[in-house]
Parts: sequence; structure tokens; C-alpha cells
Amino acid sequence: MAKVVILGAGVSGHTAASFLKTWLGKNHEVVVVSPNSKWNWIPSNIWVGVGGMSKDDVVFELAPVYEKIGIDFRQAKAISINPEGSKDIENPFVTVEYTRGDKVGKVENITYDYLINATGPKLNFGATEGLGPDNGHTVSVCTADHAVHASRELDKLIEQMKAGEKKKILIGTGHGMCTCQGAAFEYVFNVEHKLREEGVRDRAEVTYISNEYELGDFGVGGMHLKMGGYVTSGKVFAESLYTERGVKWITRAHVYKVEEGKVYYELLDGTKHEEPFDFSMLIPPFAGSGMKAYDKNGEDITSKIFNPGGFMFVDADYSSGSKPFEEWDADDWPATCQNQTYKNMFAVGIAFAPPHIISKPMKSPNGTPINPTPPRTGMPSAMMGKAVAQSIRDMILKGAKDPTHTAKMSEMGAACVASAGKGFFSGTAAAMTMYPIIPNYKKYPDYGRDLNGTFGEIGLAGHWVKHFLHYAFLWKAQLKPFWRIIPE
Repeated sequence: MAKVVILGAGVSGHTAASFLKTWLGKNHEVVVVSPNSKWNWIPSNIWVGVGGMSKDDVVFELAPVYEKIGIDFRQAKAISINPEGSKDIENPFVTVEYTRGDKVGKVENITYDYLINATGPKLNFGATEGLGPDNGHTVSVCTADHAVHASRELDKLIEQMKAGEKKKILIGTGHGMCTCQGAAFEYVFNVEHKLREEGVRDRAEVTYISNEYELGDFGVGGMHLKMGGYVTSGKVFAESLYTERGVKWITRAHVYKVEEGKVYYELLDGTKHEEPFDFSMLIPPFAGSGMKAYDKNGEDITSKIFNPGGFMFVDADYSSGSKPFEEWDADDWPATCQNQTYKNMFAVGIAFAPPHIISKPMKSPNGTPINPTPPRTGMPSAMMGKAVAQSIRDMILKGAKDPTHTAKMSEMGAACVASAGKGFFSGTAAAMTMYPIIPNYKKYPDYGRDLNGTFGEIGLAGHWVKHFLHYAFLWKAQLKPFWRIIPE
């Protein structure tokens, strides 16, 4: 009997666990370790954050779903990995600390034959002084609970505006090295849409602040896409929407401090500025989960397994990161997501260490990096989770010595439906596809991507598609009938 341990139950971890247990059956063990009791369809947190959905609409309990198909679920946080075992434990193991129930606080070692690191990001609010809803002055939509709080604060603001007050709203990224600009993009337009529906849009100044070099970068180096038979840059596509909705923008910005009602930021040209606000949602930078790693003798080998940000090394070309941007190549990116030192370990989604960023690296004259870090969420995460599950299945059932499936972001397309306002008749969304995610200028010298697979439109139909996908992916994640026919 083989034992697979999966750390994390987000999109990538849950996808890997669901498929693996289905394929491996009762003769093999699948263990999922997550500190969270609930699964959250994070894209719809945007709608929770404006009161368009409730928390219950975007989460469900994991334990009953896993019990249904025989997955061993441990609500715990992974602390460390011993990929060689130890002097006392022969097999590789992961050390976890339980976060709920009668075992809360208990530390346990869980042995494994294969390990999938799908821990996702640590929301690193601490990287910017005063950032975040817990110990800072901004709201967040990164978790369902955060989104509920954001909605309440927005409602309070709207009531004040209905009483005649004018307000300043600031939405965007809260650090010079943030990813997930798409979430900020969606939230700023959903807030703007709600203000119009509430009849107070004329009393709000809405501003978007971002570490992107220009609007439409989204951490993927921007894009050119087909629209109405014409090739349009992502910059023009985005700027036209911001202009149409009356949303101001500040780009090339590193937010380094937040006080009550005020943001301090540095621009790429080295100048420093302040921006007042009455309501602000700023996405934090991401970090790895903070796990340690030890060899058989108990020596710390964390730096051999994880990069300084806490993300696990896989089969990427990490030497490429020291090369000039012009020498970066699409083939630098990992294909199998397998750790090259310990071949029974894999990392998927945000948990893997990218070889470098995708957009061109930038620094201010003060030496401050101001550029988006690579997005590795959503559809790509799910595809990685499934590919790794397929490889481990073949290793266990067919005796394969090497991974049999790949999910390379430089050979992978992605579809994104970005909400620009929720409403069955008044909603809009930008529906975009991109192929490949990592630009490949050797294969596509003009734009780095295949324009036959990279296109976009915005309108009411896009909102209907996003609304349908909300229910489709929740159905799939709950492993309801025919869940496997819904694509990742």
C-alpha cells in the first residue's frame, strides 16, 4: 500500500487529492493536511466583498467531502519535512500541528511515500507597515472572512455617502512585489458598480494603485489580444475600461506604509508620495508557508528545499534568474513540478518556486523592486495538481520511474473571467484567454503568444459565464455527480 500526503486543500491540493483517491481506490492511502476546515472558492470572494454573495455561498466543509471518497483529512498545519526520515523514523515524514478539535496543539509525524506541497500562500500583510484588516488600516478579500468584513465596511461608507459625505476609495496592491493584480482589478470595478447601483457614485473618488509598470500587465508581462478582429494591447484594453468607469490609476507604485486614512508609496522614479483614503482594499504580497526541512541526522536543509521566500524548488532552471531579462526563456519554467533532490516530492500552485518573474524586473533609484511577481493561481494551479496526481498514480500503479505528465506554464493556456460588476442584467465581466501563460518569443516572435488562443471581450455575457462557473466549480469541488467532466 502506498501513502500520498498532500499539504494544502486549496485549488491545486484539492484537485490532486480528489483525482488521486478516485484513481488509487481503497488499496492506497491519501492524506490531506490543511489548517482550514473549509474549502473556499476564492474568485467569488470579490462578490462577498461587495455584498453580492454571502460567505456560505463560497465555502463548504471539507471533512464530509473527503469522508465520502475515503480521504484521510487532518486539520493541521505542516511545520516541517524530513524527506530522508530520521534516526528514529525510517520513512520520510512531515511534522504537523493540529489546529482544531480534541487534538488542537498536538504535534504528529505523518509518514509518506509521496508528498505534494500545495500549501498555497501565506498572506504577508506584515511586509507593509499598517497593511491588512487585523493589525492594519485596510480591508482584504483574500479570505471569505476578510471579504465579509470588507463588505460591512463598504456598507458603512455608502451610508455616509448617502448622508451627503464625499469619500476617497483606494484599491490595488499593498507592496511593490505583489501578485494577484486580477483580484484588485475585479474588486475596484465591483465597488464602482455597487456605488452606481446605490446612487452615490458622484460622491466617490475611486483610485486604483498598482505595482504594475502599466495597466494590463497582471504580472504576465502584459498581453496583446484579439478583439473584434483587431489586435489590441492589454494596456489599451485596461485603460479604456478605467477611463470609461471614471477610475483614476497610479502605477509603478510600491506601498511601504499605511496609516489610518493615508497610504505612503514610492514610485519607480524614486519619488515618494501620499494618498488619502476613507476606504482601502490592498492585496498583500505572498510568501511560502514557512515550513522547515531536515535531513536524516536532523540537520537543517531548508535552504536546499525552499527558496528564501519559502517556496519549494522543483524542475525549473533556477540559474536563469541570474541572467539578464533578455536571456530568459519559456523553457526556464518547470514541467513536472518534481523536486530534483527528492524525487517523491512535488510542489504545485503557489507552493512551487518560480525560476524568475514574468514581467520585466524593475527597481527604483533607491533600489526598491517594483514589479509584479508571477501569478500561479486558479486554472494553472488546478492543472498542475491534476498532472502531478496523474504522475504519482502511474508511479504507484504502473511502476513509472519518472513523472508521466506535465503542466508547464510556458506550454499551458489559461482562461480568465474577471468580474467588472455583479448583476443579472447590469453586470459585466472581461472574458480573456491566453496561450501560453509564459510568453514564448522564440515560437511567437511578434507578441510572445499565439493570437489565435489569446483574445478577450467584455460585456454582460461574460458576467453570466462567471456566475455559471461559480456554481460549476463548487459542484466539482464537492465531488458531486459527474464532477470529473468539468474541466480544471
